[in-house]
Amino acid sequence: MRRKIIAGNWKMNKLPNEALDFITELEPLVKNSENEIVLCVPYIDLFYTLLNAQGTNIKIGAQNMHWEKEGAYTGEISSEMLKAIGVEYVIIGHSERRKYFNETDEDVNKKIIKALEVGLKPIVCVGETLEERENHKEKEVIKNQIEKAFKNIKDISNVIIAYEPIWAIGTGKTATSEDANEITKFIREEILKIYGKDVADCAIILYGGSVKPNNAKELFEMSDIDGGLIGGASLNAKDFANIVNYNI
Repeated sequence: MRRKIIAGNWKMNKLPNEALDFITELEPLVKNSENEIVLCVPYIDLFYTLLNAQGTNIKIGAQNMHWEKEGAYTGEISSEMLKAIGVEYVIIGHSERRKYFNETDEDVNKKIIKALEVGLKPIVCVGETLEERENHKEKEVIKNQIEKAFKNIKDISNVIIAYEPIWAIGTGKTATSEDANEITKFIREEILKIYGKDVADCAIILYGGSVKPNNAKELFEMSDIDGGLIGGASLNAKDFANIVNYNI
């Protein structure tokens, strides 16, 4: 049976003192959860949250990384730097990185290869725009993203895929549980074509897009949804805890 992962993406929010307070508040609320809990925090919060989360069931991830080990890349952080301080997860290919920083599927591919090389677990984001969905191109778009993202990657056992319909991120709009499950099931079918049934059956596929405490249970109990990548609701400890504890 696939494990459930509930990952929070803080985006560009929370100063270090706020991050420390958040971990302190969250820990007792989720200590009995059997779900895997991940918080992907800004670079400046990584060291503080890693220290404060020691001895808890909360794991810490980053929101981005560069594919080079080192060099003249002002403002960038390498996978080796993340690994050195104990980061376990890293988000790759989020739609906001693609939209605002012009990341391509080829960039995503290089980042996944590098993350896996150093032992990080990438959370790879795929998803369609509203225009693409209205033109019934969502499956075509996602198929293309998957094929390019996993080019020349033989083992994806440590990869988590997050289906994030771009039109549902931060808008308050949420795909129906049936629609979300249809696409996550489609993603699993595409993984099956590339890697075979055993890999597809074990692949962890999350849903992200305005997940809240009041819709988490319905979404996460669908057949092919293995948890969520949570944006806004992950900034409030009680809301995030309620999502993590959806099955308690």
